Amino acid sequence: MFLAKVEGAVVATKKDAHMDGRKLLLLRPQLVDEKDPTQFRPGVNTIVAVDSVGAGIGEMVLFTQGSSARLAPNLKDAPVDAVIIGIVDVVDVLGKQIFSAKQ
Repeated sequence: MFLAKVEGAVVATKKDAHMDGRKLLLLRPQLVDEKDPTQFRPGVNTIVAVDSVGAGIGEMVLFTQGSSARLAPNLKDAPVDAVIIGIVDVVDVLGKQIFSAKQ
């Protein structure tokens, strides 16, 4: 599993039939900064992921990739490589809270 911030939405009107009705979100992975572990640094890449939990723009989410992504409900036959599996409430690193959804 990985952490990411939802940065936007992706709309594709023509797509594989197994993808019909699926919400696609644009994610930016978040990495704990090795120089200052009390904060995140954004990853350099972006990822399009299927939303299975009702996430929204600006939220911190958990996502999985690869064959694990198809283990999410109703995705066994869908051609997906990334799926959002949770919305993050709090992240603690080295005993310090570095993210809270309430802030």
